[in-house]
Amino acid sequence: MADYRIKLIKGFQGRKDDQIATAHSLGLRKIGDVTIQPDNEATKGKIAKIAHLIEVTEA
Repeated sequence: MADYRIKLIKGFQGRKDDQIATAHSLGLRKIGDVTIQPDNEATKGKIAKIAHLIEVTEA
């Protein structure tokens, strides 16, 4: 299994609280932040929840 490189490309203004909390749980606080996350079911669920705010590539 590979890791995911996740980058926040859109801001949180006007977003729901649960979407903001999901981004924060991934370590994304402001536009341009990048994090490396493991390829597991929990990470895939978080990515699906905020897919419109992030850019995902394999690390």
